[in-house]
Amino acid sequence: MNMNQIIQQLKKSRRVLLATHIHPDGDAIGSLLALGLALEEGLKKKVQLYNESVLPAVYHFLPSIHRIKNEPGDINAYDTAVILDCSDLQRVGKAAEAISRIPTVINVDHHATNTRFGNYQFIDPRASATTEILHRLLREMEMPITCAMAYAIYTGIMADTGSFRFSNTTPEAFKICHEMVCQGADPHKVAHHVYETTSLKRIKLLNMLYDTIEVSENGRLSIMTLTQNMLHATGTSITDVNGLINYARRIENVKVAALLYERAGSRQMQRQRSSVFHVSLRSDGSVDVANLAAVFGGGGHRSAAGFDVHSSLLDLKNELYSMAGHL
Repeated sequence: MNMNQIIQQLKKSRRVLLATHIHPDGDAIGSLLALGLALEEGLKKKVQLYNESVLPAVYHFLPSIHRIKNEPGDINAYDTAVILDCSDLQRVGKAAEAISRIPTVINVDHHATNTRFGNYQFIDPRASATTEILHRLLREMEMPITCAMAYAIYTGIMADTGSFRFSNTTPEAFKICHEMVCQGADPHKVAHHVYETTSLKRIKLLNMLYDTIEVSENGRLSIMTLTQNMLHATGTSITDVNGLINYARRIENVKVAALLYERAGSRQMQRQRSSVFHVSLRSDGSVDVANLAAVFGGGGHRSAAGFDVHSSLLDLKNELYSMAGHL
C-alpha cells in the first residue's frame, strides 16, 4: 500500500465512482458517505455513490444518505473507482464486471481475506472498520471533517465493533470516535436509530427465526434458517435481518452461529431440492470463522464471515454439523 499514490490518484481524478458490498452494513454505508462527501466538498470532484441493495432503514438518519444510488450511472464516464469494505470486487454485485473496466480501481478494506484486486490497495486487517482507514486517509490529505462526515465515520466504527463490544475494538477506534463526537456526531442519536428502533414486521420475523434455531450435539454450533417464504409472510426484506444472527450466537456454550439465508430467485426449498444460500457466520471470538468460510470459497473476519453455496437445506446443515465436532 502506498497512501501517497492513492491520494495523488484521487486528486487528479475527475469523475469518481464509489461502491461497496451488497446488503451494506453501517461501515459500508458510512464509508461511502464519508469519502464521497470529502471528495465532493473538499476536492470538488464529481462523485457517484453506488450500492446495489436497498439500504437498511436504521441508517436513513445519516446526513446525505439520499446521495447513495442503486444504479452506477455511465461506467464509461469514470476515470477512477474506489471500492470500499469489499474483500473481493464481486461483492459489489451485478456491476462488478463493468466496474473492473474503469481505468483506475482503488481497493480500500479491512478484511484479512481481501483478494488484493485493483490498481491500488489500502488494506489494514488490524483496523476496526473501513471507516477507520478512511479517517486515516482523510487526515493524511488534511481534509476537514464536517459534521455529516463525522456521523458517517462514527456510525461505521460503532456498527463494525458491535457498539464497541467486539474484539476488534481498539484504542484507535475510541480515539477516532471521540474526535467524531467533538465534530458533532451525537452518540445517543446514532444508538437510538441503529439499536433502539425496530418495526413490528421485524419482530414478527424474529419470532419465526427463533422457531428455526437448532443446536449441534456438542452445543457449540447454532443454526438459524431464513426462507423467502418467511420474508413474504412478514412483509420484510433482507435488510431487516441485519444483526438477528446474534440472538443465536448468544446461546449458552455456542461458539459459532450460522444464519442460512435462501437467496431470492432460488427454487422453493424442499427436503431434497437445492437452492442458493448465503451463510452468515458469527463467532464468540474463540473460533476464526473466516477460515471456516474460506472452505466454501467465502471470507470475512475472525468473528464475522460468510459464503454462498448451492445446496439442499438438509445437505448444508449436515455439512455444518460435521464441522461442529472440530469447534
